[in-house]
Amino acid sequence: MKSMLQTRFLGLMLLAAGMALPALAQLYKPRIIEFDAPGAGTGAGQGTISGGINQRGAILGWYYDANGASHGFLRAPEGTITTFDAPGAGTGAGQGTIAWGLNPEGAITGYYWDANNVGHGFLRDPKGRFTTFDAPGAGTGAGQGTAGANINPAGTIAGIYIDASNAKHGLLRAPDGTMTTFDAPGAGTGAGQGTGTSTFYGLNPEGALASLYVDSNNAFHGFLRAPGGAITTFDAPGAGTGAGQGTLAVGINPEWATTGWCIDMNSVSHGFLRTPGSAITTFEAPGAGAGAGEGTFGVSINPAGVIAGNYVDANNVNHGFVRNPDGTFITIDAPGAGTGQYQGTLVEGNNSAGAIAGQYVDANNVNHGFLRLP
Repeated sequence: MKSMLQTRFLGLMLLAAGMALPALAQLYKPRIIEFDAPGAGTGAGQGTISGGINQRGAILGWYYDANGASHGFLRAPEGTITTFDAPGAGTGAGQGTIAWGLNPEGAITGYYWDANNVGHGFLRDPKGRFTTFDAPGAGTGAGQGTAGANINPAGTIAGIYIDASNAKHGLLRAPDGTMTTFDAPGAGTGAGQGTGTSTFYGLNPEGALASLYVDSNNAFHGFLRAPGGAITTFDAPGAGTGAGQGTLAVGINPEWATTGWCIDMNSVSHGFLRTPGSAITTFEAPGAGAGAGEGTFGVSINPAGVIAGNYVDANNVNHGFVRNPDGTFITIDAPGAGTGQYQGTLVEGNNSAGAIAGQYVDANNVNHGFLRLP
């Protein structure tokens, strides 16, 4: 009798657990939180832009106000949003503060356009104190200057500067303020050409940098710069060689796995993964379009090798995605995302906990930030 009672009791417990599974699944399914920075404009092209998410769940970005000026913001993991402006930032349309890089300690880098439309780099420490900087050789004309792009846990900043000829050059700023400039082999020296630096996810904790350069034919090529300064260039299979085509590396994880996208000879984009051993695999998100300007864009890769990015479908609508290490995909669409051309969801990055940050463009072409919790 005791054995039968125990069996029945166990059966009832299992039945109850089975009945609870759908509720648990609902409770723990991924959740998307939409947000707007205080002061963000509500007109077309205005609103909130998310630049990425750090390992602690803080989201960095900027917003455009009703006058078209930009301002930085930091969204804490619990949801509090702090806005800020770099000293000297202009207040006119197209001027202001762009926050591009955030490390786990809360240090921020980026750049600001001053009242003369010249760019200057900045470092904002976790207490909110600013240091501005200009690279040696940076131009002082409109559209020229210096930009911080990303910052690693040690406080090293990677960025770029644009010289008086409007060519781009790479920049590293050490925690003590020392700046080192560099150019990738093969980088062009004409206007709009040169060496770039990826934002937010392009610099890993060890100091390895993944980015791209533009050659003298205006084609893109990827490169990996080791902490000691050695630069390895690479091209993804199928990358085009014409102007506006080629390979763009934008994300690197602690293991030196790299992601980005390549643009083929038909101007279609394809995501890629470059392993630490230099093998390159290209991939397509399900639903990605195959026309010019469409395709798949890898943006960030977390320590587990999960890639986050977005794809553009055949109607030129954006959708976010996550690509798992086994090659499977999850599509992400924010609830408020528009479905017209150039609207939709753009994923900017993911962290080791699986949280994803980005922005979406609504039916009125206004930008809004979002956080997707796993």
